[in-house]
Amino acid sequence: MSEPRSAPTIGQLVLSKQLRALREKAGLSREDAARLLRVTVATIRRMEMAEVALKIPYVQVLLPAYGVSDDEAEVFLRLADEANKPGWWQRYHDVLPDWFSGYVSLEEAAKTIRSYEPHFVPGLFQTEDYARAILTAGSVGQSDPAGIERHVALRLERQAQLTRPGAPNFWAVMDETVLCRPVGSTEVMRAQVDRLLDVTELPHVTLQIAEFASGHHPGTYSPFVLFRFAEPEVPDMVYIEYLTGALYLDRPHEVSEHMEAMDRVVAHAESAVRTRQILTDFRENL
Repeated sequence: MSEPRSAPTIGQLVLSKQLRALREKAGLSREDAARLLRVTVATIRRMEMAEVALKIPYVQVLLPAYGVSDDEAEVFLRLADEANKPGWWQRYHDVLPDWFSGYVSLEEAAKTIRSYEPHFVPGLFQTEDYARAILTAGSVGQSDPAGIERHVALRLERQAQLTRPGAPNFWAVMDETVLCRPVGSTEVMRAQVDRLLDVTELPHVTLQIAEFASGHHPGTYSPFVLFRFAEPEVPDMVYIEYLTGALYLDRPHEVSEHMEAMDRVVAHAESAVRTRQILTDFRENL
């Protein structure tokens, strides 16, 4: 990937897929497109997979060859120019791992986010002190104080997703483990529970807790996040994070299996109303 861009914007994902569709509709292969631009086939593949930004001079050559009219090409080029502008998260490229910048890009563009979290409060719901305590414990693989503060700042800036116009619908299920595992001091946990109670009042946020007493459920194996987008060209995606990286799944059978697991977790967990009562009771006992 080209620098400083470390993850495609949603506009780049959409336009890259459209560029591929236009080539295929014109009956041209990637080899044909490569010959037009005098570049390698790998360059065409990377453009069509949104692994690099859409180079305007390249697009200006390809669109006429694909049979696109001047008016349509002008619109495409204008959209490409806009899509190539770096996302706000690129300001944190000094601390943002490549494997996580994709997540922030998807989070920014998603229409619906569904999350199962067995370990910690979801990042968009975390207080500053809770986030700092987690990051200081080494969950991002570093202990540099300045770097930790940059990570905290990034996490807090991401939370603007919850209150911006057109905010995504966010549906999270947390395991009871999240409440039972102390993070920081009692005061930190108390403030964190207050934050959870606050976000559950947002009309587009749903939070459920899966209690120990309800037993095993399909999400027990690992945390995961489902993304759905308004743009039909962008498929549903699953994000699964591990210690040193992440997986981004978009194959239909993999996505559908995670959706089924999420549906079963939601049915298994306590209702949103009951969850608020659980949080209130937990808060009183801290």
